Amino acid sequence: MYQELAALDTRALPRVAHYCTVGAGVGVSAFELLSFDRALRQAGFADYNLLRVSSILPPGVQPRAVLEVPKGALLPTAYGVFSSREEGRVIAAAVSLAFPTDPRAVGVIMETEGYMTEQEAREAVAAMAEEAMEDRNLRIARLEIVSAAATVELYTTVFAGVALW
Repeated sequence: MYQELAALDTRALPRVAHYCTVGAGVGVSAFELLSFDRALRQAGFADYNLLRVSSILPPGVQPRAVLEVPKGALLPTAYGVFSSREEGRVIAAAVSLAFPTDPRAVGVIMETEGYMTEQEAREAVAAMAEEAMEDRNLRIARLEIVSAAATVELYTTVFAGVALW
């Protein structure tokens, strides 16, 4: 096994992301998958193949308002997503990005989703980001939060994510 790992060409591993783009959206449909697609479209992530990743901002990553990635590309994304058909319930999703004061250090992304208000979701991801940075002995230079919330009708999906590219 070790020999196989040693033989891997590390140049084939993905490079570290230089940019990040956030987005959030809500989708509603009679079909659950279409509600998810509509939430992705509203967030600006619908025309990509999302690869769900864990919650680390690479050192020096720079925010960009718009994705500059070819449509259909594989797109590493940390996100919260929640779908429900329980009409009248409030659902929310949120992500936070904690950028460190030291540009050589990693930052964190925290996600949440579920039956909650948008304010509850925003407070949860802010608290998680603060604690995760404390665990790393890092100070936060900037904390950004993006969120989406809706009252359920038909199938409703909320999505909040951070694409790393």
